[in-house]
Amino acid sequence: MRALLLATAAWLGAAGAAAAQPLSGVYIGGGAMLNFLQDSDVTLGAGLAGSAATLGMGNSGTVKYNLGYGGALAVGYGFGNGLRAELEGSYRYNEVDSISGFGGGGSFGQIRGSQRTYGMMANVLYEFDVSPRFRPYLGAGVGWMWTEWHAVRGTNSIARIGSDDTDSSFAYQLIAGFAVPISQRWALTLDYRFLQVVDPELDGLAARVAAPNGVSRGSMSTDSFNHSVMFGVRYAFGGAAPAAAAPPAVAPAPARTFLVFFDWNRADLNDRARQIISEAAQARSQQQVTRIEVNGYTDTSGSAQYNQGLSVRRANAVASELVRLGVPRQEIVAQGFGETNLLVATPDNTREPQNRRVEIILR
Repeated sequence: MRALLLATAAWLGAAGAAAAQPLSGVYIGGGAMLNFLQDSDVTLGAGLAGSAATLGMGNSGTVKYNLGYGGALAVGYGFGNGLRAELEGSYRYNEVDSISGFGGGGSFGQIRGSQRTYGMMANVLYEFDVSPRFRPYLGAGVGWMWTEWHAVRGTNSIARIGSDDTDSSFAYQLIAGFAVPISQRWALTLDYRFLQVVDPELDGLAARVAAPNGVSRGSMSTDSFNHSVMFGVRYAFGGAAPAAAAPPAVAPAPARTFLVFFDWNRADLNDRARQIISEAAQARSQQQVTRIEVNGYTDTSGSAQYNQGLSVRRANAVASELVRLGVPRQEIVAQGFGETNLLVATPDNTREPQNRRVEIILR
């Protein structure tokens, strides 16, 4: 169980880090919605209202709807800074609950029919970078929607009213919601949408069923205010916006060198030599060191074979002192180079104090 919890936490952390970047590139989204269609005020057009008046009917009424449903699909583009734009197609369906007005006679019975609203919207949204796991957004859109009254009919003791027509008109919507990223590409969404279709106008009829009988046909205007709650899912083809470029790597500190000098034909350490070795050991503790090179050298007096051995003894003496001061022996590479790599160029068989040395190099 502990291992499972740790793995889950690691996955959530990695997903959150990836999802924390603003949406960038093409994405698609869609969802299902519950749609509340606000009561619609219906006004008969001038021609139909005049005819209805001769029948003793009023020129306005109200249509109420049941809770409906719908859905939406969208394709969009994220600009990597929270801003995104999308093209959306949507559909809403609500059945008629009741019809009232139009000159008395009580509420209309024998109710039937539905309103269907569908079309295209162009939306602009901004997603706020609140946290990796919660990203609220606000948006607005404009477009063109179709309003269809399908077999809407209502009858009371005096009149009958109805329509079976479709009209298209300008529409706008406001959006507020949030996304919950579940991976670099996938996110769940929940939002509220207010959609108004501006003044759809439909062909309809008004009839008086009580004497004097009569039927009139003409236009009727209505309103369409939709309140929707949509649960959806979003997939980003481009994933999250690229993370900021990593800062350039810091160049490693240059190697630091300490010089320890020796008397002629000697490999023992004097006080000055011990002081310099102590300074090297202290510097090693103050910087990141992966290797310490201890290289021994001699001058050109004496044979090359003898000088090679002397340079090794000098290197080992310095290495032993470093170990005594707390430097791990495995960090130290001690070696002798005899009378090669002279610090001061001299002829053969020449005593030169600057060449009788050990170099301590911190790398």
